[in-house]
Order: sequence, then C-alpha cells, then structure tokens
Amino acid sequence: MKKLLVLNLLLIGSIAFAQSSFSGLPEMSNTQKPWTRWWWMGNAVDKENLRDNLIQLSEAGIGGVEITPIYGVKGEEENFIDYLSPKWMEMLDYTLQTADSLGMQVDMVLGTGWPYGGPQVSQEDAATKLIVRKYELKKNERIKEKIQPNEKEAYAKLKYVVAYGHQGTYLDLTDELNGDELNWKAKNEHYTLYAIFIGKTGQQVKRAAPGGKGFTLDHYSKKAFEDYVKPFDKVLPPFKNRIRAIFNDSYEVYDSNFTPEFFEKFEAYRGYDLKKHLPELFSRMNTELANRVKGDYRETLSDLLLNDFNRPWTDWANAYGFKTKLQAHGSPGNLIDLYASADIPECETFGSMPFDIPGLRRKAENIRNGDADPVMLKFSSSAGHIAGRPLISSESFTWLRDHFKTALSQTKPEAEELLLNGVNHMFFHGTTYSPKRAAWPGWKFYASVNMSPNNTIWEDAPEMFSYLARSQQILQAGNPDNETLVYWPIYDVYNRQLKNKLFFQFKIHSLDEWLHGTSFYEVSTDLMKKGYGVDFISDAFIAEAKVKNGALQLPGGSFKALVIPEVKYMPLETLKKLLQLKKEGANIIFKALPQGVPGFKDFRSKERELTYLLKSNQIQPQQNIDAALQAAHVKPEQLVNSGLKYIRRELNGEKIYFLVNHTAKKVDEYIPIQHQTNQVTLFDALSNTKGKAKIEQEGEVTKVWVQLEPGESVFLKTGRENEVNDWLYVEEEKESFELTGNWKIDFLRGGPKLPASGEMKNLSTWTDLGTDAENFSGTASYELKFDAPISDVKLWKLDLGEVRESAKVWLNGEYVGSSWSIPHQLILKNLKNKNNTLRMEVTNLPANRIRAKENRGEEWKIFYEINMVNKDYKEFDATKWEVTPSGLVSPIKLIPLKKK
Repeated sequence: MKKLLVLNLLLIGSIAFAQSSFSGLPEMSNTQKPWTRWWWMGNAVDKENLRDNLIQLSEAGIGGVEITPIYGVKGEEENFIDYLSPKWMEMLDYTLQTADSLGMQVDMVLGTGWPYGGPQVSQEDAATKLIVRKYELKKNERIKEKIQPNEKEAYAKLKYVVAYGHQGTYLDLTDELNGDELNWKAKNEHYTLYAIFIGKTGQQVKRAAPGGKGFTLDHYSKKAFEDYVKPFDKVLPPFKNRIRAIFNDSYEVYDSNFTPEFFEKFEAYRGYDLKKHLPELFSRMNTELANRVKGDYRETLSDLLLNDFNRPWTDWANAYGFKTKLQAHGSPGNLIDLYASADIPECETFGSMPFDIPGLRRKAENIRNGDADPVMLKFSSSAGHIAGRPLISSESFTWLRDHFKTALSQTKPEAEELLLNGVNHMFFHGTTYSPKRAAWPGWKFYASVNMSPNNTIWEDAPEMFSYLARSQQILQAGNPDNETLVYWPIYDVYNRQLKNKLFFQFKIHSLDEWLHGTSFYEVSTDLMKKGYGVDFISDAFIAEAKVKNGALQLPGGSFKALVIPEVKYMPLETLKKLLQLKKEGANIIFKALPQGVPGFKDFRSKERELTYLLKSNQIQPQQNIDAALQAAHVKPEQLVNSGLKYIRRELNGEKIYFLVNHTAKKVDEYIPIQHQTNQVTLFDALSNTKGKAKIEQEGEVTKVWVQLEPGESVFLKTGRENEVNDWLYVEEEKESFELTGNWKIDFLRGGPKLPASGEMKNLSTWTDLGTDAENFSGTASYELKFDAPISDVKLWKLDLGEVRESAKVWLNGEYVGSSWSIPHQLILKNLKNKNNTLRMEVTNLPANRIRAKENRGEEWKIFYEINMVNKDYKEFDATKWEVTPSGLVSPIKLIPLKKK
C-alpha cells in the first residue's frame, strides 16, 4: 500500500512538472528545479548510499546538489575519506555519473567547510594581516634594537621601517636594517617611526572535513590562489565539463586586511606611495586627510579581491568548463562588482522575516530575526541583471527556525521574498548526506532546515518543490524588466572613519553600519515601495554604459533612467561619464549634487574640476524623484497600492508579473499594470492552473481582476495564449458549514512507534490521544463520512483551518490535492448529496519525536566540532520544549462558492 501511494505521488509530481504554464517557455530543466547544498559529514560516503540519497532527492523534485564536505560523525571514523584522495575522487565521479543518469547536476566547493583554505596553504599564502609598531624618538636619540611587534605573533615578517620628522621630514629606513636590527639616530628633529610587518591571522578552515584542514587562504594574492588550485589541477582534468559550478561561500575571512605585495599594488592602483602617509592611515582622529587615506586603503583591498582572486577564480573554473557561483556579501569590497565577477551571483537569507499573513506562526522561542532586507538581496540580483547573468541563486532558509520546527508553510513566503527580489535559482540550506545505517533523525548539520527524507516535512515537500520549479521556470524565461538604476555610492562608506577599522566588511548581519539610514537605502526603498522596478549600479558599470535611443545600455540590458542619491564622494571619472551619458540623451537624475571626490591623490584639484563641471553643465538636483522619473517615461506599477508585491520580466515583447499577497487582507479587485494588452493569462504555480483573466482598458494601462487571499500568489502574462479557458473567479456565500461527526484517525507512517487508532468528535491536536501520540512525528489519516449541505452550488471551498502542518486530501476516493501552505484551502467540485467520504493524510513536525527521544535520554548529537546548537548558538536541549500541536486542530468548514 505504501509503495503504491509513493508511486501515485511521483506520478502526480511528474505530470505537474510536465505541464506548461505559459507558451514560449523552455521545457522544465533541472536548473529550474530547486537545488540543495549537500553536506558530506566526514566525507563518510559510499556508493550505495550516494545513489539512494540522490534518487530520493531526484524523485522529490530536486534538480541538483552542491557538495560541501564538513566535519564528521563520531563512531564513523573508519569510513572517513580524505578530501581529494583517490577514494574521494572516485566518490565524486560516481556522484556525477549517478546524478547525470537521474537528470541532475552537481556543484562543489573548492575546499571543505569555509572559507577557502586547506593543507596546501603555506604560511606565506595564508590570510594576512597588517601589523604595525610605533616608536617615538627624541632629537639625537638613537634606536638600537631588534624590530619586533608589540605582542607575540606566530608569524610576523618585517617589511618596512619608515620615519616621520616632526618638521615634515620623511625617511624610508628599510635599507638601514641589518636583518631585523635597526641602528639609527634621530638627527635634527623628533621622529615617529613606524615598523610594518606582514602578519598572519592564523585562521583555519571552519568546519573542515578530513583532508581539508589548514590555513585560510590569502584572498588578495593571485600567487596564493594559483598555489591553492595546484592540487585541484592534478585531479580535476578528468572532470572537465562534468561539474556544473564551483561555489564560494560568503566572505568570512576575518581580520585579513593585508597581503605581502599590498604597498606595491596600492601605488599601482592609487598612484602614490602609502608609506609616506602612515600617520594618516593609522590616525585615530576623524580628519579629512586620514579618512581619505583610509578610503584608498579599503578600495585597494576591494580591487585586489576582485582582480587577484575573484576574476582569476572564474577564469580558472571556466577553463575546466565549470561555472562559478559566488556569495560576495561579507567582502571588504564593492559587492556589485564582486557578485558580477561570477557566473552565478548568490545571495543569502539568515533567520526568519516577519510577514502579516494570518496564521503564519513566528514565536520568539522558535525563531531568530532575519536579515533578508530586500535592498540587501537586490545587490546580487542587480549585479546579475546589469552584467547579463541569467541565473541568480540564493542560500535559502539558513536558521529559518530552530531545529525540527520549520513547517513548509513557513518556507513559502521566505522563498517568495527571494523570487520577488530577483532570485530564480534557489538552493536550500540544506541536505545532509545520511546513510541507511544512521538511526533517526540521521546525520544533521547544525544551521540548516534539513531538506531530507529524515524530516517529516519531506512527506509534502515535493509539492513545495513543484511550486518553486514552476515559478523558476517562468522567472528564468525572458529578461529582467526593471527600468530604473540607482547608483550605490560606496565611497561614502570607504571614506568614513568607521570607528578606525581599516578592514570593513559589507555584511548582511551589520546593515546598520553601512546600509540602513543612507540616502541610497532611503531612495531605493522609497522607489520600490512606490512600484518602481529597481536595480543598483556601481562606478565600474557606469563606466561601461552606453546610450541608445535615450536608454542606458549595459551588458545585461537597457534602463530608462539612473538615479543618483545624495552623494558626498563621487569619483571625477564617474561624474564625467554621467555628464557624457546625459549629453547623449540618457536620463540621469541627481537627488543632490556630489560634494567632492574620494581618495587622497590630487583631491583638491579634482574637486575644483568637479565643481566646475557641475556648474558649467548646469546640473540641477531633483528632490522630486517621482516626477523626474515619470518625465523620463518611467512609470511605477501602481498595483503595489493594493498591498501586493511584484517582480516583472519581459518575454518576446510581452510582460510577465509575479504577484504575491503577503498582507493580512484579501485582494479582490482590478489592479493596474503598466502595459497595454488585449489579453492577460493568469497562472497559479501552486495549483498548476491557468486561465484567461478579466481585464479593462484605461488608456495605456490594463486593469486585471485578481483574487488573492493572504499568502497566495499568481503569475500574470500579457499577450495571446491559445486554448486557455476563462479564469475561475468565485465569491463566497455568507453561510459556511462545519463538518461534524466522528473523525476516524489512523497513524500511518513515522515514529518512534505508531500510536493506536482513535476517534475525535471535536478536532484538536492529536497529541491529546495519549503518550504515544504525543511523542509521535509522522503522518496520520483522518476520515469522515458526511452528507453535503443543502445548497444548489456546484463549487465548494474546503477550509481546513489550522493544519499542523500539511495535508493531502481525497474526496470519495479521488485525489483533490495537497495543502502545505497558508491558506489551507482547496476547491471541491464533486460533492454527492449523501455519503461523502473525506480522507486526509496529515503530517506534523519532527519536534515531538526529538523531544521524546531526548526525554528518554537517547543521545543523537554525535557530531564533531560544533555538534548541535540551537538557533541562538547555545546548547540544544529539546527536553525544555513544550509539546507541539499536531494534525487537524480546528474545525473544518465547507464554504459554498458561486462564480463571479
């Protein structure tokens, strides 16, 4: 019986994937399905379990995996495999063969754990920090000693000693050194000496797998990168064109603010000798000159990361036929340029975001507040859009809830928020490889919503995967259709004191330090809220821009306008290019005029030229950005006034909209879209249904009738679609009918043991049925026989109320559908007057089972290194949890519907 059910569900899933939403779309591919990060614990993998894991992922609707080896499982030491060993490469080869046979693809990390590093990284190539020691010498005083850092350092190589006279003299004393010994007299004036050392952070690879331990790599050195990939060059040639992409995680190289050739590179990039300005560099005063030198220092780190690591990394991977996939956030550099340096830019969500959807539980004890700010998310998608990268990926659901407490319904709005901000290639964080021999709950990674068959939510996860696949199939089609660019003035960050931190990272966890409260953030947020489609642009991409027919042309497409927020520092070259673009007919809108140029070299003469250019070109600021955009024929999508969120794409001259209702109220109205058309087709990616919408014309605007309950979404496409029936619009009758009677409850699948069958007259949590039911996590069947209410309607809404957590529904033996997201409602069409049988298979969370397991004293946290922690990185202890309600916990209603 169980095998038959699984086959039926797989059949349903395959049909769902096969059906097409809109005409003109490519057939469903593995890239359009969601992917998952695949944690290999201790690399303790074998072919049988690799095959079984991949088959389970494939059958559920996962399109590909990203292999990330990490620390191991206690008791499995004899099964550990060293990274890149012949045995490991054999397992990789088998994985690729098996994935290919299943129509899947495979990505991998260029190392284990994160960040890049390992045993091949020598101290010379390891992550580097700048060490400085300061000496004060009075006039005619002599220094005769070995020059060493103030504090004991594991590695400190003296590079320079320079002296600054109090009357303005500068002397490079490096040639005066005898090894590390300095014997020098301060003649004529007082001197301050600075000794510069090449230091090492000592950071090791985090969460490393066997064979992967070692120093973190220096990410500012091309030589260090070339040394790093030598072991890969020995083993990867047979894998050319077989691995889909190489992944690089968020930048977590801590305190690395230097590289051995930094001063030479600095002079090449910035045009002056930094050694002559160390007092400004190390000044703790908030002065203009000090901040300018610090700004140049930070910009040079960005240049080195981009040009000596990211771009060589992509070139190296591309030579093997691999793409690159990069998380740039956390980097000490220009996020837009860094994201764009990879083939697939990838953003990240961390924690749980608030939504107004009724019934979407977000208890404080279960969540950590999230960092998925829409503006932050748009850095990756903007980079992809302006650079012409068709795929934008995301690390999704990291720490969405505490372990064992995430429902599918809670993932949907989080996933939609990513899709709405440009993501179209979603990765789950993640799936832990787990062999058959592992007792429940299997092997677990400490920070993930574990998307695996060991999690009860896997029962209905294929429905969620199908929803995402159908959505991404559409969102990968055509081209992005944002019309407005907003300039990101990164130099306003670079050239600040920043609490005297030379090394500043643009992290998603510290947005208040560099994003929130800025004019860029306020302008971008305001435009997005008003309905403008927005992407961000950097100075480097402004330099690439051209003008054609009044539109800004970039490698990824064209834009109607570019908005410059309030900017303190703008490079002179950027202003010149903006003025050139404006003269050529581009719509460049200044909210305020830049006040100066960044950096130190020749800044006074450059600022005089900047002032002259602004005055001579008669550049006037525009406080009313709205009016300026509409004058440039950029019109906002006023549908946002209904509370709906949207993203828009262009396909063969027509428009595709993804509309989502994350509000607390139903939207049932004609919404305007900025496109004139004679036909609009609606597609519900959740139910896989489409139909012709009712529309009204109002000048150049088309109004489309949309009905969306809180938590629902719909795709909208303009233009002709053949063989499409009318969309079903319905209206609820005022009276609803509660289903009453004795519900028969049978426990079908799960553990630790199947409770005895039971009955309920008034639905409530199944945990009330006894200790076994309280401890149970899995799937139970609910069955009720009932007569239809007296009514002449043909359509009924089945309102399941509060479902804990997902349900499959059959009416009179016919499968109706799955309800895994809010609102838990389905349409019924075939009610009989008498003797209807409603049957539902309801699945709860694994929380109660793990609680019971820990209460019995059974140890399952058997992992090395961090082992298991809770959402706050404290000791994981499920014995303190309350019992989680499970099953159908509120009355179920039939609501008569009539067509509108």
